[in-house]
Amino acid sequence: MLKQLSVYAENKKGNLQRITGTLADRGINIWGSVTNDSAEYGIIRMIVEKPEEAQQILQEAGYLAKLSDVIGVEMADEVGALNKLLIALTESNINVDYIYLSFNRESGQPVQILHTQDTPEVASCLNAKGFRLL
Repeated sequence: MLKQLSVYAENKKGNLQRITGTLADRGINIWGSVTNDSAEYGIIRMIVEKPEEAQQILQEAGYLAKLSDVIGVEMADEVGALNKLLIALTESNINVDYIYLSFNRESGQPVQILHTQDTPEVASCLNAKGFRLL
């Protein structure tokens, strides 16, 4: 399982860059991210190199930053790969709260990042179905 860093930040010009700059200044690599916004605040979800350290750094910078468990599923870079994963989840009656893309630096393969309600159970199910988890 992977740790996801979620940062809650005010929607204002330059704020995302300040967050990424703070991590870059401290040598933390961002491997994947997605940003969801509302009228006043956004949630920046990231897979980062050193999640606990990144959380502490951003909290010290005044941001609300939380860690949560997510599942990383390495996929073939081919047509229908995501659909195969989603079929397996549907057949197992698993709901995905959200999904976004990263990639495995070692293999060069895409990695789907999934957030579900029962991460360990879903990870076990996907392992049993032959998916490669990070």
